[in-house]
Amino acid sequence: MAPDLLAERSAPPAQAEKSLLRFITCGSVDDGKSTLIGRLLYDSRQLLADQVAALEAESRTVGAQGGALDFALLVDGLSAEREQGITIDVAYRFFETEQRKFIVADTPGHEQYTRNMVTGASTADLAVILVDARKGVLTQTRRHAYLVGLLGVRQAVLAVNKMDLVGFDPAVFEAIRAAFAPFAAEVGLTEVQAIPLSGLAGDNVTAPSPRTPWYEGPALLPYLERVKAGRDPTALPFRFPVQWVNRPDDGFRGFAGQVASGRVQPGDRIRVPRSGQESTVARIVTYDGDLAQAVAGQSVTLTLSDEIDVSRGDMLALAASAPETADQLEATLIWMGEQPLAIGRSYWLKLGTKTVSAQARAITARVNVNTLEAHAAERLAMNEIGRAELVLDQPVAFDAYADNRATGGFILIDRLSNATVAAGLVRQALRRADNIHWQALDVDRAARSTLKGQSPAVLWFTGLSGAGKSTIANLVEKRLHGMGRHTYLLDGDNVRHGLNKDLGFSDADRAENIRRVAEVARLMADAGLIVLVSFISPFRAQRQAARARFEPGDFLEVFVDTPLEEAERRDSKGLYAKARAGEIRDFTGIDSPYEPPLAPEIHVPTLSLAPEAAVEQIVAELELRGKLRAPDRGLDYTI
Repeated sequence: MAPDLLAERSAPPAQAEKSLLRFITCGSVDDGKSTLIGRLLYDSRQLLADQVAALEAESRTVGAQGGALDFALLVDGLSAEREQGITIDVAYRFFETEQRKFIVADTPGHEQYTRNMVTGASTADLAVILVDARKGVLTQTRRHAYLVGLLGVRQAVLAVNKMDLVGFDPAVFEAIRAAFAPFAAEVGLTEVQAIPLSGLAGDNVTAPSPRTPWYEGPALLPYLERVKAGRDPTALPFRFPVQWVNRPDDGFRGFAGQVASGRVQPGDRIRVPRSGQESTVARIVTYDGDLAQAVAGQSVTLTLSDEIDVSRGDMLALAASAPETADQLEATLIWMGEQPLAIGRSYWLKLGTKTVSAQARAITARVNVNTLEAHAAERLAMNEIGRAELVLDQPVAFDAYADNRATGGFILIDRLSNATVAAGLVRQALRRADNIHWQALDVDRAARSTLKGQSPAVLWFTGLSGAGKSTIANLVEKRLHGMGRHTYLLDGDNVRHGLNKDLGFSDADRAENIRRVAEVARLMADAGLIVLVSFISPFRAQRQAARARFEPGDFLEVFVDTPLEEAERRDSKGLYAKARAGEIRDFTGIDSPYEPPLAPEIHVPTLSLAPEAAVEQIVAELELRGKLRAPDRGLDYTI
């Protein structure tokens, strides 16, 4: 570090008083992000002698600078990154100067690693957006600027790198700065400092460079040392997602978690937004003893003065400033999954410590990151960004992401693979849901089922086309009808003639097909019926989403297990032959997968079990589960 730069600074603050700045480096491929961070660490004396020795040795053997120090090696830790000279994963580095502490995230430039870049930006206070002086502002530059603005970052450094390769031409720097400024304003970057530099040579990295006498602004490190560290999370309303209910004995019941924002102290009146119940904070418990106050970032256990219902996934808030709750949200999605977002398909939505089932009801727009224009869309593919309406199976407590990043951000998870497929930012609740309330009815499910003398049940028959689902389901209903039971059979082909005749066989249409049928079956079960559903329903996640709509014990999965070759042999409709000839697309078992149940309640191996025997097995299971109990005629519904 240059001595004159040290002389210009005020006396260093005490260690405990140093502020922390989280920042991210981003930009297009090969703009020099890793090299810049490495140079920053080297010039600011952040490396130990053995680290410098290792850098010198590696620079000679695997470096890309002809034996000279290759500063990118300090950050690019993966062997694949060193071989290709690119960043793939997010690399975090902690360092500090006499003025401040820093956590820097070096993120990849390739579009296919957008998910990694989003991870780094989600907690950043500032973005260092690199631009190669020879190339200017590129599509990926705009993409990353849009993403950091979308994720709530408002401060940025436009680092015009590799100025040594354009002769430190001020006209080049000014042209890039002028091209970036209007776009930055549009994406919400309200404070942008443009700096001409060379990460490799060290110009304007830690000290002003004599090779840019025309530039009167700060070098990178001095600017980072004095820039504001972003919005103070302790100044936001108190939010406490409950991670664990701590009950070591009968005399203690506490709620453990990390304060997401704000502050709390004993005596504060708090509310559980899910239920509206209120109580008072009695203690703030930690391993080292009780605290007089807890603030954002601290992990504590809260005890309350009253025994109210609080569970994992609930959020505690001050009663005077509680968040909204809703089961329908409008959100911005940054899609990361290899398979596109499917309307109607069920995903897990995780917000804070709460995980619920969610479906996209509609995609309202897809954003062009170059022009920032929103266009109508029917799907979101990998790395695309759009707005969607989400419907949840239960309400969640939230803040708009623009107001609170900690409680307004969520992820979507594929229910089958458990892979994170999207990062989501809550925009608002869908207000139309505020006017829709569940109507309490005097004649309820229990009354209807008692009158019929049976417990509601859903027999969900799944298997390949031609497996025998409809045949067996028809025989089961015939047997139950002969026993005086109240039933209804929903058959896949029959439903597609009416309710679902507008749907095709794409993944999205299949998901919507199952969603609608599950909703109809749920209403029929509420009416006290035994419902038989005969659908291929090839995907486990869709069947699991259907199951989630019913009371525990009501949903019985019946796997009609027939090998593909046998199903083809039985193919009276000739569908398999047409599919193999390419006349039918997305046909289950041929060019679309079938995912067999892992633990069905009833397994029917049709090669060894005749249809009549399968009927006996299924009816016996219903009796065993108490679904066919004797009728009770002692009800009085006199009005």
